[in-house]
Amino acid sequence: MRAHRPSGARGAGAAPYLFLAPAVVLFTLFTAVPIVYTAYLSLRRTKVSGLGLGRGARREVFAGLDNYSAALGDGELWAGWLRVLGYGAIVLTVMLGLALLFALLLDSAHVRLARFSRIALFLPYAVPGVVATLLWGFLYLPSVTPLRDLGVDVVLLGPGTVTFSMANIAIWGGTGFNMLVLYTALRAVPRTYYEAARIDGASERHIALRIKIPILMPAIILTTVFSVIATIQVFTEPTALRPLTNTISSTWSPLMKVYRDAFVNGDLYSAAATSIVIAAISLVLSFGFLRVVRDRAFQEG
Repeated sequence: MRAHRPSGARGAGAAPYLFLAPAVVLFTLFTAVPIVYTAYLSLRRTKVSGLGLGRGARREVFAGLDNYSAALGDGELWAGWLRVLGYGAIVLTVMLGLALLFALLLDSAHVRLARFSRIALFLPYAVPGVVATLLWGFLYLPSVTPLRDLGVDVVLLGPGTVTFSMANIAIWGGTGFNMLVLYTALRAVPRTYYEAARIDGASERHIALRIKIPILMPAIILTTVFSVIATIQVFTEPTALRPLTNTISSTWSPLMKVYRDAFVNGDLYSAAATSIVIAAISLVLSFGFLRVVRDRAFQEG
C-alpha cells in the first residue's frame, strides 16, 4: 500500500524553492535576459534602403559575426585596452599593496586607535565614485588646486599625468574596502599561532611575512580578482574627469567606447558586440589568473 507524505513534509520540501524564487526572478530579469538580448543585438545590424527616409527604409537584418569582426579589428578598442592596462598596473599594485600593509598594521599586537583607523581608511569607499572623482578633479584643476600654494607646479590632468591622477582616485576609494576584507580574514586566525611564534622568538615582522601573509593568500587572490574586474570596467573616473580636460578621449576605456557607440552614435548593434568582447576578455583574464594561482592559494593538486 502506498504511503502518503504528510502535508507538513511537502511544505518543508517546497520552502527552499520559495526562498530562492525572488533571487532567481531578479537574476533572470536583470541579468540573464539583458545578456541574452545583448547577444541577440550583437548579431543584427540596420540595413538602409535608398535614402533611408521612407517607411521601411531602415530594417533590422541578420549580420552574423560582422559586428564581432569589426569590434576585434577596431584600433580604438585596443588602444583603450592598452590605456586600461597601464592604469590597472598602477591601481592593482599600489591599492592592494597598501591594503595588505594597513591590514597587517591594524592586526599588530602594538597597534593603537585601531577602530578609528579602520573607519578612517574605509570611509573613502563610502563616497560615490562620481562625487569622489569630481572632488579630486577640482583639486587637479590648475586654477583651484592648493598644490600651487605649496610651490608645486605640476599639470595633473596633462597627457603624461592624467592616468596617474585617475589611478589615485581609484586607490583612494578602493584601498579601504580591500583592507577590510584582508583584516577580517586576519581576525579569523587563532591568536595561538602568533603566541607560539613569539615564544619561539619571532618578531612581528617575521610573523607577518611567514605566518600572516601565507594564511591570507586566498583573501589576497579574492581581492585581486575583484580588483581586476573593477579595473577592466573603469568608466566613472575618466567620464567624470573628461569635462575638466581635453586629454581624455571619448574612447579612453573600452566601456567608454561602448557608451559612445550606443548612446552618441546610436549604433546599438556594434556596441552590443563590443560589450560581449569585453565580457569575454574579462572572463579570460579573471579565470586565467585564478588558474595560475589556484594551486598556491587553495592547495589544490
